[in-house]
Amino acid sequence: MFASLPAELTLPVQLCAGIAALCWLLSVITREYSWVDRSWSIMPGVYASTFASRADFADARVNLVAGLIVLWCIRLTWNYARKGGYAPGGEDYRWAVLRSRMPPWAFQVFNVFFIAGYQHLLVFLITLPIWQVWAHRKPLGAVDIALATAFLLFLAGETLADQQQWNYHQWKKARVAAGELVGNGFLEKGLWTYSRHPNFFCEQAIWWVVYAFAVAAGAGWWNVTLVGPVLLTLLFHGSANFTESITAGKYPAYADYQRRVSRLLPWPPRG
Repeated sequence: MFASLPAELTLPVQLCAGIAALCWLLSVITREYSWVDRSWSIMPGVYASTFASRADFADARVNLVAGLIVLWCIRLTWNYARKGGYAPGGEDYRWAVLRSRMPPWAFQVFNVFFIAGYQHLLVFLITLPIWQVWAHRKPLGAVDIALATAFLLFLAGETLADQQQWNYHQWKKARVAAGELVGNGFLEKGLWTYSRHPNFFCEQAIWWVVYAFAVAAGAGWWNVTLVGPVLLTLLFHGSANFTESITAGKYPAYADYQRRVSRLLPWPPRG
């Protein structure tokens, strides 16, 4: 099955297939479907580290890209953990909504092919540009420094957006517990004044920067690893549609927020 792969891809592909199968099995046993979410912020660091290891941790660009990816992993894992994602019952609320809209058999097919299969493949694909960085080794240059700076800026933006969201929901939870009003019921301040999904915007931008490292290394604009950030962008488009449909159904004022505020790209609000 793996014989036709380049030797350096064999281990990452085996890891991808093995973790996908394990997450599917755990979802069947526990009836929780966020096992992919729990591994999403970990596996890119594992894949990146395998290429840094194959270069004996001696190539500056491979080490730089791997280090940035691991930094992303640490931040996202911490943010997911504090929201209870790794605790029993810490399933993403959207899976429960989706289960209520699908026949049980259809959801199980969806679980195999999309939740466990496709999403793990996507995690592998968004990390794959480091393969081309590994394959086109040359000294670091000014472009690499600019890309690393952009990566860190987007990482900081995502961190800030997630922190603002965390602060808001902690405040909201306390107000609800005290029987007090919580305004419109959703966050629309800070970075969320300029984008309805600033964290989504920064997340996608981060993985486009990772792809740009492969281009800067000499892989060319149309190298095969382009598929990763393209598919991630499409996934976030669908995820944003689903999330907003749920939010709009809960909060009447959300329609006006959608009218005023940019969906993704941070931009001054209208009206």
